[in-house]
Amino acid sequence: MRGLGFAIIVALGLSGCASSEGFLVPVPSAAHAPGTSHVEMVVATTRTKAESRAFLFGGGRAPEVSFADMVVSIPPDANRKIGEVEWPRQPPGNPETDFVTLKSEIITMDQAKASFSRLVDQSREKQALVFVHGFNNRYEDAVYRFAQILHDSGASPDVAPVLFTWPSKGKISAYNYDRDSANYSRDALEALLRDLDKNPEVKKISVLAHSMGNWVTLEALRQMAIRDGRVAPKIRLVMLADADVDVDIAWQQFATLGPQRPHIVLFVSENDRALAASRDLWEAPRLGAIDPNVEPYKSKIEQEQLSVVNMTRLPSHDFFNHGKFAEDPRVVELIGRRIAAGQTLTDQRVGVGARMMQVTAGAAGSVGNAAGLVLSAPVAIVDPETRNGFGDQLNQFNQSVRQIGSSGPQ
Repeated sequence: MRGLGFAIIVALGLSGCASSEGFLVPVPSAAHAPGTSHVEMVVATTRTKAESRAFLFGGGRAPEVSFADMVVSIPPDANRKIGEVEWPRQPPGNPETDFVTLKSEIITMDQAKASFSRLVDQSREKQALVFVHGFNNRYEDAVYRFAQILHDSGASPDVAPVLFTWPSKGKISAYNYDRDSANYSRDALEALLRDLDKNPEVKKISVLAHSMGNWVTLEALRQMAIRDGRVAPKIRLVMLADADVDVDIAWQQFATLGPQRPHIVLFVSENDRALAASRDLWEAPRLGAIDPNVEPYKSKIEQEQLSVVNMTRLPSHDFFNHGKFAEDPRVVELIGRRIAAGQTLTDQRVGVGARMMQVTAGAAGSVGNAAGLVLSAPVAIVDPETRNGFGDQLNQFNQSVRQIGSSGPQ
């Protein structure tokens, strides 16, 4: 019971927001607020519809998938911190300082396809980006978090955003319910990914999953590979952040995806206290909290040709270190922007670490060595191609990152 009690306590720090109630009523006047940015997404959900438009969807399990069109207003960058969702203190919120809903509409499947086609047509990369949230998320939590990621990563102009939201109760005591809901929703996510792959307007698909959402994602991809002999070819990139998945099961899932699987990037943090609680609960290590530099993980990562972004030494907005992938400005800007914008990560001749080293080289040269190393800190990336390509340079870089982490924020 010690592990379970600790898990419930730690769950208080997860991304579900107890104050995020009733903020989905559209505020048309907010559309004209100066300096704001607007993010639109198509939503597919296995949640039941809520009685109030202020919530749109609840935490129950629906027999069929529903769809929605959402537009979120984000305050001017000067009035907010990258990585944070600014919840209004009370509805409807102030667009100059808060996230505000501009459009919140349940639509039919045909309308969803039309809205998605419009977003694909507007995107520079003709790429779909699917986000799958984690445990303890209400519907509005998932919508606002995805909007924040899209804006702060710079991905919004390049991709057509699709939120897949599954029936989380949004309660700290509902971990088992959420886990069962993840299993309940894997068929629906598989069907969604199939539909996106068949869309002739879409050139490629990326998937970003967080926490328990990794389980839904891996199970959907695994089912697809079993049915078809491979994962849908347009799914090029799968990003698994803070994965609440048993490590041994994850290796099996990766193997089932087969040799023609997407490029997989793990975002891990060894000091993720939420995953430590999950480890206690399940009595098994979690994929999102492994140390990629030690055995047996190091060899398995090389064997599976995975890329790993090690965020352990990065600071966090919260005590539980469970949302760095979206909250840390360096990760969301330097990693999220490049990956989500569709840059090539499937070319095995160029590792993701090499790509990111190239991206940050100009910053290091222009603002000084110390500042450049701070900007490059998220690139504690472990993948075979990067190590082969950079050798001693990467080792020296990692030593610098460790020194920065041990000295703490300046």
